[in-house]
Amino acid sequence: MMRRASHWALAFMSLLLWRQSATIEVPNDPKILADLKQPPTITKQSVKDYIVDPRDNIIIECEAKGNPVPTFSWRRNGKFFNTAKDLRVTMRKRSGTLEIGFRNGGRPEDYEGEYQCFATNDHGVAMSNKILLRVSKAPLWPKEVLEPVVVSEGSSLVLPCNPPPGLPPPITFWMSSLMMPIRQDKRVSMGLNGDMYFSNVVAQDAQNDYSCSARFLFTHTIQQKNPFTLKVLTNDPYNDTSYNDSDPYGGRKVAESMPTFLTPSGSESSKMVLRDQQLLLECIAAGLPTPTIKWFKKGGDLPAQKVKFENYNKTMKIVPVSEEDTGEYVCMATNHLGGVRHSIFVQVKAAPYWLDKPTNLVLAPEANGRLVCRANGNPKPSIRWLVNGIPINSSLPDPSRQLMGDTIIFRSVQMGSSAVYQCNASNQHGYLLANAFVSVIDMRPRILGPKNQLIKVIENNRTFLDCPFFGSPIPDLRWFKNGQGSGLDGGHYRAYINGSLEIQRARAQDEGTYTCVASSILGMAENQVRLEVKEPSRIVGAPEHQSAIRGSTARFDCKVKSDPSLAATVTWTKDDKPIHLGWRLRKDEESLTVPNVNEGDEGTYTCTVETEIDRDSASARLTVLEEASLNPSLSSALPPDLPDPPMDLELSDPAARSVRLTWIPGNDHRSPVTEFLVQFVEDRWEPGRWQDLATYPGDLNSVILQLAPFVNYQFRVIAINQVGRSAASRPSPKYQTSSAAPDVVPRGLRGWGSQKDNMEITWEPLLDLEKNGPNLHYAVWWRRKDSDAEWSNVTTTGTKHVVHNTQTYVAYEMKIQARNDLGAGPESNVVIGYSGEDRPTGAPTELRVSKVDSTKANVHWKPVKPESVRGELKEYRLHYWREASHVPALAFSKENKTKGFYTTVAEPSGILSDLVPFSRYKMFMVVANNGYQGPPSNTVEFNTKEGVPDAPSFFRIKRRGLDSIHLEWDKPLEPNGLLIGYQLKYQTANGSREGRPRVETFLPNVTEFTLRLPDRSSRYNFYLSALTQVGAGEVFAEESPFFGNEENFTDATGLVELTDASLVSAVTLTPPPPTPTTISTSPSTLPMSTTIAATTPTTASTTATTSIEADPTTLPSVLVINKNIDKNVLDTHYAVAHGREIWNVTVEHNSNYANVSWRHNFPAGSSEFVLEFTLDRDKTMKTVPVSQQPPITVADLMAGAKYHLRVYSHELSNVTSKSVTFETKQAYIDQVDIATQGWFIGLMCAIALIILILLIVCFIKRSRGGKYPVREKKDLPLDSVDHKDPDGSFEYQNQNKNSSDEDNKPLQGSQTSLEGNVKESDDSLVDYGEGGDGQFNEDGSFIGQYTVKKDKDETEGNESSEATSPVNAIYSLA
Repeated sequence: MMRRASHWALAFMSLLLWRQSATIEVPNDPKILADLKQPPTITKQSVKDYIVDPRDNIIIECEAKGNPVPTFSWRRNGKFFNTAKDLRVTMRKRSGTLEIGFRNGGRPEDYEGEYQCFATNDHGVAMSNKILLRVSKAPLWPKEVLEPVVVSEGSSLVLPCNPPPGLPPPITFWMSSLMMPIRQDKRVSMGLNGDMYFSNVVAQDAQNDYSCSARFLFTHTIQQKNPFTLKVLTNDPYNDTSYNDSDPYGGRKVAESMPTFLTPSGSESSKMVLRDQQLLLECIAAGLPTPTIKWFKKGGDLPAQKVKFENYNKTMKIVPVSEEDTGEYVCMATNHLGGVRHSIFVQVKAAPYWLDKPTNLVLAPEANGRLVCRANGNPKPSIRWLVNGIPINSSLPDPSRQLMGDTIIFRSVQMGSSAVYQCNASNQHGYLLANAFVSVIDMRPRILGPKNQLIKVIENNRTFLDCPFFGSPIPDLRWFKNGQGSGLDGGHYRAYINGSLEIQRARAQDEGTYTCVASSILGMAENQVRLEVKEPSRIVGAPEHQSAIRGSTARFDCKVKSDPSLAATVTWTKDDKPIHLGWRLRKDEESLTVPNVNEGDEGTYTCTVETEIDRDSASARLTVLEEASLNPSLSSALPPDLPDPPMDLELSDPAARSVRLTWIPGNDHRSPVTEFLVQFVEDRWEPGRWQDLATYPGDLNSVILQLAPFVNYQFRVIAINQVGRSAASRPSPKYQTSSAAPDVVPRGLRGWGSQKDNMEITWEPLLDLEKNGPNLHYAVWWRRKDSDAEWSNVTTTGTKHVVHNTQTYVAYEMKIQARNDLGAGPESNVVIGYSGEDRPTGAPTELRVSKVDSTKANVHWKPVKPESVRGELKEYRLHYWREASHVPALAFSKENKTKGFYTTVAEPSGILSDLVPFSRYKMFMVVANNGYQGPPSNTVEFNTKEGVPDAPSFFRIKRRGLDSIHLEWDKPLEPNGLLIGYQLKYQTANGSREGRPRVETFLPNVTEFTLRLPDRSSRYNFYLSALTQVGAGEVFAEESPFFGNEENFTDATGLVELTDASLVSAVTLTPPPPTPTTISTSPSTLPMSTTIAATTPTTASTTATTSIEADPTTLPSVLVINKNIDKNVLDTHYAVAHGREIWNVTVEHNSNYANVSWRHNFPAGSSEFVLEFTLDRDKTMKTVPVSQQPPITVADLMAGAKYHLRVYSHELSNVTSKSVTFETKQAYIDQVDIATQGWFIGLMCAIALIILILLIVCFIKRSRGGKYPVREKKDLPLDSVDHKDPDGSFEYQNQNKNSSDEDNKPLQGSQTSLEGNVKESDDSLVDYGEGGDGQFNEDGSFIGQYTVKKDKDETEGNESSEATSPVNAIYSLA
C-alpha cells in the first residue's frame, strides 16, 4: 500500500514538472533545419496488408528524413534481411524502398512474408509498420458436371455459386450464355455469398444457362462456372400469351405458402463487425406470394443517417459502424398468409484507434516534457513502448526518463537523451505503431524574419510588428522603441509569445524604429522594424444620385483626401465593372463627366481611392429620363415621388428549395429604385400574413429565392427609393415546395429536475418554416454521464419529456433529433442536464464575525460537505436582522435580510455590508441549492460601532422677511449614534460666484434658526448636517429664493408691495406641445409681450394686470403686483417650491449644436428654465433662459469643446438638475477654394457695384453742394453782393461764420415761411451734419454721416419734420 501511494505521489510530482516544461516548436526554415540535428522520422511506407500483382515487380516503400541523413535496413519474418546478397533485390539511393525484379527468373511467391523497415542515424532509430506481403491469386473454377435442376412451380430455389477462393476475394455475378445479366427483382436476387435465390419459381424461369461468374481485380479476368439448367414442373401447360407481371402463373392455380427464410437459417444468428467498417445484414425469404422484407432494431430506432437498404430491402447496410450500433436487429418477412422473424445479434468490436497519438518532442537541456500514447479498442488494447526499436525494458537506463503506463515523463533532459520512441497498441483485431522522437538541442537565438522591415499603417488602425525567432532554450523576446526605455508590453502595446508586437490603435506618436531582442543563456539576436503611421484615404466629397435627361451631360464629383506620402489612385467603375475612358467619357482629378447621356449610361457609378495600404469608395446612381414631350422643363421641375409597384410577376426554374422570381419594375418617378423587397404569404401556418423574405439591389428584376420545404408560397414585390416604399405588386402564382427531412436541430435543449426524483428534458419547438414536412416529432436520448450504459430514448410530438425514478442530482447526457414523415434531421450535440435536487442535510458550522465597524463586518464559517448539498451549490445564504438600536426610543425595522456568498474554498469568508451603525444584529447561515436551503447554523450576535448620522429628515426655509430668513429642520431618521448637535454652513451665491462660508452650530434640541440678512438682494446657499462623536453626517442643502426684482415699500395702510416672479407658479396654465425649439447662445433680439394676472382668493385684494414690452436684447421678466399679500401667501409660495425637481438631463450633441432635454414636475407654464453651459477649458459660463418645454436645440457651441451643463428654474433657482458633461464633435472643414465659389464672386461684384454708386453719388453731391447753375433756375431776384463766376454760376462764400449774407439768402426754388423767414434748402448739407457744421471725412466723403434732424419749431406745434433717410437723400441729390 505504501509503495502504491509512493508511486502515485511520484506521478503527481512528474505531472507538475511537465506543466513547467517548454516544448520547442521548430520553424520550417531551411537554414534552421540545415543546422538542426534530429533523429529519423518515417515519412512514407507501404500499407500493412500489401497485396501485389505477380506480373509486376514488387516495390516495398520506406522513406525517412533526419539530420544526418538516415541509413536503412530491413527485417523479414523477424530476421535481418540482407538485401545485398539477393541479386533480385535493390534498394533505392537515399531511400529504404525495396524493388524486387523477376527478369532473371524467380517466383514472386518466394518473397511473401512480413517485412519491417528501420531508419537509423546518430540520434536514434525509427521503424515502419510490419508489412505483410502477399501475392494476388486467381485460381481456376473446379471442373464439375452439373445435373439439371428440377423444381415445381411456386417452390423456392437456391442456385449455389461457390466461387474459388482468391486473393483478394473475387466479385461474383450471374449471367446467361449470351453474356446478359440475369434479371433480378423482389422475387429473384443474388445473396451476399454469391448464390442465386428464388423466393418462388415461375414457369418462365426455366432456362439452361444460369451461369455464375467471378471477376478477379488484380488479374482483370472473369471466370465462369458451368451453367445450371433449370426445369420447372407445372400442373397445366404453360401459355406464353397469358403471362404478365401481375399474374406470373398465367391463370394457373399454384399453391400459396407462408414465408420461410432461405438465409439466414433458424430464428436467430449473430454477427461481429469492426468499428468504422460496414455492417451488412441479409434476410432472403421464400413464399408465395413473394414476401416483403422489413427491418427493425429492438429497443431503439435504426440509425437513419447511416442505414441504407439494398437488394429490394433484403440487405441492410450501416456505414460506418460505431459502438452504439451494437444490438439486436430483426428482419420480418410477410405476405398475406403470415410472417416470420429472424433476430441477428450484432457485436461491434474495434481494432485499436488513437485517442492521443505521441508526437515529436524537441526540448532544451534541463527542460521537462512527456510522451503520451493513448488508444482505445474493443477489447481494450495493450500499450508497449520501445526505444530505437528495442523494448524499453531492455534498453539502456536513462535517469531523465520514467515510464508510467501510457506516458513517459522526462525531467532535466541532457544532450545525450535524444532517441526515437515507438508506441505499439494492439489487440486481437489489429495494432497501431507510432514513432515519436525526443530531440534535445541547444542553439543560439536567431531572428527568422526579414531585416529592417518597413511597416506602413493607417492611423487609428491595429497593426502587428512581427519578429519570428528561434533558439534553444526558448529565448526571451522584448521590444524597444527608438532604442530607449524598458520593454513594450502594456497600455496599447501587447507582446505575444510568437514574437509579434500588437499596437492596438496606431497614432502619429507611435512612429519610429522598433527593436526586438531575443536573448537566452547562449546569446542574443535582434532585428529592427520601422513603423510609419499614415493618414487614412477618404472621400470627402462623395458623388450624389442624379437624374439626367437623355442627351444632357451628367457629372459625378469625387473629392478625395489621402496621406501626401502615399501614391493615391482614383478609379471609377459602373455596376462594379471598370469604365473604359474614351472619346466620350472624361475623367479629371475630382470628377467624372458623362456627356450626351443615353440609356446605356444608367447604372451605379462608384468612385474608389486606393493606396498601397487602404482604400475608400462611394457610389451614386445615374437615372436616365425621357424628354418631356410638351413641356421639357416641367418634368425636371417635379419633385421625386414614390415608385410604382412592380408588375407581371413570373416564376421559373423550379427546384426543391428555390425558384426564380422575375418582375417588371414600375416607374421610379424621378428617384431611382435602391432596392426591392420580396415578401411571401403561405396558407398553412399563418395564412393571410405577408412576411419579408429578402431584399435585393434596385438594379435587379430577376432573382432566385431560397425557400423552405413543405410550404405553399405566394410572392409579391415592393419597390423602394429615397422617398419611400411603393404599393405592393399583385401576388405571383402559388408555388408549393416538396417535403424533406428536417435540417435543423431543436434549440434550447436542457435537463433539470422539477422534483427530487425526476428530470424534465425540454426544448424549443422548430419554427413553422423549419418543419419541412408533415408529422413532425422529436427523438430524445438520455443516459447517465460517465457511464457505458445504453442510451434510453423516446419519441414525442411535444416539447418536454419527464424521466422518472432518478437519483437526486445526477448528471445526464442528452441529445435530440427532429423527424418527420420524410426522415430524420441532424442530431444535436450532447448536452449535460441534472436530475432534481433535495433539501441539503448539512449546516455551516463555526459561524463568527470579525473586524466589525459601523456599516460592515467580516463573516467566517466552516463549509458543508459537497454531498450534503444534494444539488448544485448555489450559495451560502446569510440571514441577518437588526435586533436593537443603541439610540434610545428610536423606531426601527426588524426586517429579515439575506445575503449570498458563493465559494468553494476550505476556509470561506465574506463581507457583510450596508449595516446600520450603532445597532445590535443577529444572524445565522444556511447552505442553499437551486430549490432548497438547509438547516441553520449557530446564531451569532454582534454590535456595530457608532457612525456619522444621516441627513436631517427635512430642512426648509420656513419664511422669508425683508431682512431675515427663518430656517427649520428635524432630526435624522437614522442618527447612527448619539446626536451632539447640528452644524449649519451658509454663504452668499450670486450666479457662479460664492461668498465666504460661515458656520453656525446648535445643540441637539435646537431645530430652527433665524438669519439676519445684511443684503436683501443676495441669495444664500445653506448646508445643514447633524453631528455625532464620529463627525458630521450627510449634508442637506437648500438655496434661498431669488428676490432679484424686489421693490419693497410700506404704504399708509401698512401693506407690502412685493415683486416676485416665482409667485406665478401658483397659476396653472395649459402646457403647449413639446416641440423642439432652437436657441442660439449668441446675442439675439427677442421682442415679446407678456400679460399675466395673479389672484389671491383667500383675502380681499387688488389685482393688477400689467402688460410689459420686452427689452429687445433680453428675455422678458414677469411682474406681478399684489397689494394685499400676508404671511399665508408667502407660506403658500414656498410650499409650491417644496418637492419641485428637475432630473434626467440628456444631451444629443453635434459639432456646433446640442439637443437638450430634461424632465421636471413643475406645473405647465409656471416656470422658466435656465440652461447654464460651462466651458471646461477656461470655465467661462453662458446661460440660456428658455420658456419653452423641452427638447431645446442650443446652437453656436464650440466644436470639439467639453461643456458642463445644468438646468435650473429661473424663479426657484435652488431647484436644479445634476450637472452633465458632454463634448461636441470635431468640426469637419471642407477644404474649398473660396475664390472659386459662386456666392463669393457674386458678393464681391455687389460690393464693387455699391462702391461705384457711392462714388458717383459723392461726386454729384460735392458738385451740387459747391456750385449751382443759374441759367436753369427760375427767375428770382439776386442779391447785389453775389459774386458771379465766369461760367454763370454763383459760389457761396462763407467769410463770416456769425453773420453771412450768403447763408441767409434763399436758394432758387426754396419756400419762405409765413413770418418771412427763409427755410433752409433740402439740398443744404447743413441738414446732414452734426449741429450746423457739415463735417466731411478725411477723404472728402460724407456717406454714412447722416443723422436724424428735426425742425427747430417742432416743440412749438409746427409740422414735424421726418428723419431724413440716406436713401432718400441719394435719390434727391441724383
